[in-house]
Amino acid sequence: MFMGEYQHSIDSKGRIIVPAKFRDGLGEKFVVTKGLDNCLFVYPMEEWKNLEQKLKSLPFTKADARAFVRFFFSGAIECEIDKQGRILISSNLRSYAKLEKDAVLLGVSNRVEIWSKAQWDTYSDTAEGSYEEIAEKLVDFEIDL
Repeated sequence: MFMGEYQHSIDSKGRIIVPAKFRDGLGEKFVVTKGLDNCLFVYPMEEWKNLEQKLKSLPFTKADARAFVRFFFSGAIECEIDKQGRILISSNLRSYAKLEKDAVLLGVSNRVEIWSKAQWDTYSDTAEGSYEEIAEKLVDFEIDL
C-alpha cells in the first residue's frame, strides 16, 4: 500500500526521484500513464495487469469506453528506477501533467500519483474545503478517524 506526500524536483532531462518508501512497492518494473485530474498514475506491474483485465471487459462498442481505454493505454510507459532512485518521465507525460520543475508524489493506496506542485496545490486547496462533504456523500458506513 502506498501512502504519504513527497516533494521532489524534475531535472533538465525529465528525471524525478522516487521516494524510497515507494520503491519496494513498485518493484523493478512498473507503469506510468496519464491519470485523471491532470496527474500521472504509477502502477506496480501486478496492479497494472489487474486494471488491464478490468478495462478489457469494457464494451468496445461504446464510444466512451473506447476513448478512455485509448487515452489511458496510449500514454502508458514501462519504467525502471535507476541507481540514483530516479525515473525518466517522457516528454508527452510531462506535458500532460504540466510537470516542469517542482513535483509532488502521492501514495494513493494501490498507486502513486505524480502532480505538478502548482496543480496539486490548487487541487488540494479546493478539495480540502469540501473534504467533509465529499466523505459524507461517499462513505456510507461509520469510520473512526
